[in-house]
Amino acid sequence: MLVTGIKSKPVYAPLRADTRGHYHLMLGKGMGNVALMRVLGELESAAPQALARTRVLLIPAELSATPAAVSGPPPESPAAAPPGDFAALGLEELRVFTDVPTLLRDFRALLEVALMGTRLYVAGPESFIGLAMKIALEFDLNKDEIRAEELGTLARRVYCIHCRTTTEEVRTNIVRCMDCGNWLLVRDHYSRRLAAYMGVMVDAEAPGERPEIKEVFL
Repeated sequence: MLVTGIKSKPVYAPLRADTRGHYHLMLGKGMGNVALMRVLGELESAAPQALARTRVLLIPAELSATPAAVSGPPPESPAAAPPGDFAALGLEELRVFTDVPTLLRDFRALLEVALMGTRLYVAGPESFIGLAMKIALEFDLNKDEIRAEELGTLARRVYCIHCRTTTEEVRTNIVRCMDCGNWLLVRDHYSRRLAAYMGVMVDAEAPGERPEIKEVFL
């Protein structure tokens, strides 16, 4: 059963620019790019010199949609800030990606050479934020150095506790594990370490008996 008021779910405040930072690293996906543009506008007003020390890695809205795990294709993303808007700001670097794994690979490489005083901003769907945060924690970034804002689809990453496989872009209350094939109830318990919600076998006590599958994470 899905429960409201998830204690384990991170709470994200709207992004704000941190002018105390010496360097700024921003990751955005889809509608998250709108939040990044807002932060860049704040930097441009309060500390324009900071733009030349800002790197942005993003996936445009039109490229951020991926097929759902069980149901049909996700709804279209609303218009978000196009890459050209970022390119006009005089940033130190702008990288545009077509998929999350490649963006995260470059993100990890940048963290490996990041200097003291770097501020990290992440904006987009919760699943995207979770994966970025997972990497950031590996590099021991503290809470004062990381900011995140959740925007876009509520589709979840679901971790099968039975075979330890993660299924992406889940929009339904019940999903079939892509590896072991078990039908999983998508729990409301979120693991920051795994950047995923827990999935448990829904018919463990009564094999073959499953509740109605509904789209609940749109």
